[in-house]
Amino acid sequence: MNRSTWNTNLITALSVLILLGIWQIGAVLLDAGVILPTPGTTFSALASVVQQKPFSLNILATVARALQSFLIIFLVGGLLGILSGYSRSLHAFLVPLLVICKATPVMSVILLAFIWFTSGTVPLFSAFLMGFPVMFIQVEQGVKLISPRLHEMTVAYGFTPLRRLIHLVIPSLAPSIITGAKASLSMVWKVVIAAEVLTVPRYGVGSRMQMAQVNLETAEVLAWTLIAILLTAAGDLIFLSLLEVPRKLRERRSKLLEAIR
Repeated sequence: MNRSTWNTNLITALSVLILLGIWQIGAVLLDAGVILPTPGTTFSALASVVQQKPFSLNILATVARALQSFLIIFLVGGLLGILSGYSRSLHAFLVPLLVICKATPVMSVILLAFIWFTSGTVPLFSAFLMGFPVMFIQVEQGVKLISPRLHEMTVAYGFTPLRRLIHLVIPSLAPSIITGAKASLSMVWKVVIAAEVLTVPRYGVGSRMQMAQVNLETAEVLAWTLIAILLTAAGDLIFLSLLEVPRKLRERRSKLLEAIR
């Protein structure tokens, strides 16, 4: 570990300690566990929650909903973003949908979806409507930044639409796709858990939060909140790790070619 990384980790650890200190001081001053339990009480509740029998089922249910929503957003938002970037007519057609998705409050979407669908479907639908515009706009803007000269060259060399997509569009859109995917993934976690809180499906992190809140178990609510934060952080970390795989493969391929030469 180099000095720069060590300093960064030290600063991060210091920030966490300061936040925990502020939390502890606030809890002591309030002296009301129902309003703000101490970090110690919260971590004890966290340990108790993890040991509960349905803990893994609650985690898996939330993760499954988040991943399903993200994959749908990634595929639909990415595809429509590419097509809309090349078609003004499609862009004009989708503008009202984008405005509605961006302007409608998350709680309104969840409440309406709860009327229309089952409690297990509500998180998927709500997360899609909230995350779709993020992915779509990033990809569409990326298409518009592709050099017209490169496009003309692919036409001149007789590239088929599929070859143009593989060799020009997708590589050029990689930064936009990655940015849109990261932003939409972070949003998906929040919306899915918020929808679970309101609809209370049988299993889910949000469902456990709601049940704890009803029973005035504030420490347990905070414990599930910490779990939600860890899930989001783990999702982002895994996503970034997967992005490193193609880069490392390219580096190994380059080194192999250099060795052969």
